[in-house]
Amino acid sequence: MSTVKAYAAPSATAPLAPHTITRRPLGPRDVQIDILYCGVCHSDLHTVRDEWDGTTYPCVPGHEIVGKIAALGSAVNNFQVGDAVGVGCMVNSCRTCPSCREGEEQFCEQGATFTYNSPEKETGGNTYGGYSQGVVVDADFVLRIPSNLDLAAAAPLLCAGITTYSPLRHWQVGPGQKVGIVGLGGLGHMGVKLARAFGAHVVLFTTSPGKTADAQRLGAHEVVISKDKAAMQQHLNSFDFILDTVSAPHDLNAYLMLLKRDATMTLVGLPEPTPLAAGSLIFGRRRLAGSLIGGIRETQEMLDFCGQHSITSDIELIPIQKINEAYERMLKSDVKYRFVIDIQSLAQT
Repeated sequence: MSTVKAYAAPSATAPLAPHTITRRPLGPRDVQIDILYCGVCHSDLHTVRDEWDGTTYPCVPGHEIVGKIAALGSAVNNFQVGDAVGVGCMVNSCRTCPSCREGEEQFCEQGATFTYNSPEKETGGNTYGGYSQGVVVDADFVLRIPSNLDLAAAAPLLCAGITTYSPLRHWQVGPGQKVGIVGLGGLGHMGVKLARAFGAHVVLFTTSPGKTADAQRLGAHEVVISKDKAAMQQHLNSFDFILDTVSAPHDLNAYLMLLKRDATMTLVGLPEPTPLAAGSLIFGRRRLAGSLIGGIRETQEMLDFCGQHSITSDIELIPIQKINEAYERMLKSDVKYRFVIDIQSLAQT
């Protein structure tokens, strides 16, 4: 593999368009992957439009990558050509800091190498993501996809799946607990499925009454319309854990008051700053926390868990030629619940 077809954003204001990129030569510890599917994450849109600053152009997004191994470096002995594998948000890290040594590479103190728009250690260039026909990745950052999972629907597990699995696992969600999921989007729908599989009593919070039936189909035991103050009041001081997946501005205090004493609400969305009343925490010794993705070890654990419980994302499969339209639809929440690109459509560009 040297040059492959891709879709790239040439600038913050231009649409994604066909592009050709060069992948690095296969090193001894590398795995060459023919990409079949790539999920579309909201962070792809933020990055290509430089809404978080620091985007290097051309930018090839995509960090929910699923494909088949095409070639192996001479020192790789734990994979075989043809294996179904995935690549998530990271492709390298320093390996030596305390976080990396503890399997928490996402918190690498030197800065993890992200799958796209990140300095590539091996070449000194920039990383390009999964909106492309192929990729070369260090074997330590390649993940096995369970054989019983649909490969396209498994792609979002590499970001949306681990983003919701990691906090549920870290805060030890399990049977007998009452767990709230705030929001039913790409993250929230995975949170519902996973919390249900962990054995919790799952309550979905949404501002949209029209999402009630879908939330129940996905595994929610109860659905609360968060604009209904009376409905919210009925749940005061009753939750063991709340996972907040919403990035739009919203009142965190309203949810904090639903926690039991010593319980935790964890943010995985990135909402604009909202007023936080100290009393929401102090009265009840409640905790407000945050969580990122997970390390490689935990991501593999999540994939294996999803394999055991037959969990994948609800997706809409699109050709890459519709990616700009998909971005606009994503801004309107017009997807249930994750777009996934059929990368084989790149051959038509």
